[in-house]
Amino acid sequence: MSERNLETVQTEIDQAVKKDTVVAFVKGNPAMPMCGFSKGVMDVFQHLGVDFKTYDVLEDPLIREGVKHYTQWPTIPQVFIKGEFVGGYDIVKDLYQKGELQKMVGASEK
Repeated sequence: MSERNLETVQTEIDQAVKKDTVVAFVKGNPAMPMCGFSKGVMDVFQHLGVDFKTYDVLEDPLIREGVKHYTQWPTIPQVFIKGEFVGGYDIVKDLYQKGELQKMVGASEK
């Protein structure tokens, strides 16, 4: 078994973001968010009733650093839709308020 390193983690991240429609790298999880911005991202998707997969970066320092390298984006949370990097909380909130996020994930307002 090979050692995990930044390079192998990049492959893990690439596979993860392509596996599910909506993927969020967050601090904590939907039941116990550990950061207000991560909570905000999860709240938006829960409000929309959209299935989303989260990865808690606090559980795995290699994933935490790896996702930043993968996207060249320095902060968490990081959201991917259909394998494409969207951004963090501010971008997700802005897209949601404009009604664009709903189109991207195929959701309608509840």
